[in-house]
Amino acid sequence: MSETAGHRPRVLARIALLCAAAAVAAVVFTGPHGLLVLFCALVALAVMAVGGWWAIAHRGVPRVVGAVLAVAAPVGVVVLAVVSEVLLLVLLALVLWLAGLACARSALRAARPPRPMPVRETPPPLRPVLIMNPRSGGGKVERFELVRRAEELGARVVLLDTSATQDVAGLARQAVAEGADLLGVAGGDGTQALVAAVAAEHDLPFLVVSAGTRNHFAMDLGLDRTDPATCLDALRDGVELDVDLGRVGDLPFVNTVSFGAYAQIVQSPQYRDAKAVTALDALPELLVGDGGPRLTVHAGGHRLDAPQALLVSNNTYAAPDPISLGRRPRLDRGVLGVLGIRVDGAAQAAELALRGARATGLTVLSARRVTVHADAAEIPVAVDGEALNLPTPVVCTLAVHALRVRVPRDRPGADPLPQDLGPRLDWHNVVRLAFARTENHP
Repeated sequence: MSETAGHRPRVLARIALLCAAAAVAAVVFTGPHGLLVLFCALVALAVMAVGGWWAIAHRGVPRVVGAVLAVAAPVGVVVLAVVSEVLLLVLLALVLWLAGLACARSALRAARPPRPMPVRETPPPLRPVLIMNPRSGGGKVERFELVRRAEELGARVVLLDTSATQDVAGLARQAVAEGADLLGVAGGDGTQALVAAVAAEHDLPFLVVSAGTRNHFAMDLGLDRTDPATCLDALRDGVELDVDLGRVGDLPFVNTVSFGAYAQIVQSPQYRDAKAVTALDALPELLVGDGGPRLTVHAGGHRLDAPQALLVSNNTYAAPDPISLGRRPRLDRGVLGVLGIRVDGAAQAAELALRGARATGLTVLSARRVTVHADAAEIPVAVDGEALNLPTPVVCTLAVHALRVRVPRDRPGADPLPQDLGPRLDWHNVVRLAFARTENHP
């Protein structure tokens, strides 16, 4: 490592410590009123969680009271800070602390640079075939003129008939039989998984066009989700990644498999048109009633009893939590990510808000094989967002490096943000890094 590269982590670590110290000083300067505001802010966070739990796990008056608490708690803290005339100093302390956290993560990442997924040079395909769903993503195929652009680059396009159910995997196999040397998809993650399995089966490169609604797989590959047409650049100037392909029973998945509450909610025909209303209507029975089968999960050497929700992912997320999974920095590690949630009441909801990943109701781990048992012969499962019912036990595995994914040489997300790939934040390491000699930093 060059002297400049070795010096940067130490500088960032020192800035992080200065910001953290300044944040503490700002809090001390506010005096008893500022400390009271911060204490009340912690209490408000717990109250918000309790209110949120009542709002989603109950109906009627408890739901209304919970919603009021969830809104009133943070408003009360702001009012207290204004009345105590410490709002600006508290906000300054918060900004300094957040800046310190950002610098600390950047310092640790700079000291131990992450290894991105390795790429491989391969010649462009001669007979690529792309399957496109014209309704996906609200009509992105037409809006971005994907058919015309793909054909200009020498690809044959197969448009799905949205008025009838089609065998997407069958269309992909037919394309292979007719001589395709690359298979691609402009559509949602569920459609991508079906075609990806065919590509892996025949050892053909697979092309992802980010024309879906959320495009989780495209995001983790570093592709541009704002302009799907840029994904087609891989047909002309691209490289290949070796990516793992998930299996749940006999079905492929590229992102996640969900069990429990979410998997049951998406079974409702009303979910697609009214997600929030459908979820609020179903959650009370699923969380505190007997609205679903009781699950038992074996993940590696771990056992999870009766999780209310379970998410199994194709490789692990960088910082998984129940609200925002973030992204997967690598898709070639050969392990499944496991996120289980069990909240039995308002107290556990408050603990989850205050302790995060260390809360007793949240289980985060990784395993090479996950088996889900249930007290029912068949259970709802959401595979890459698609609602299915599968016989139990349900087994999730990974085919390591089974999928050759062709991506553009230049893609905006190829170098993830520091929080995506950096090591877990440990202030002891930050202190050691700040005061270590350049050649001895961790």
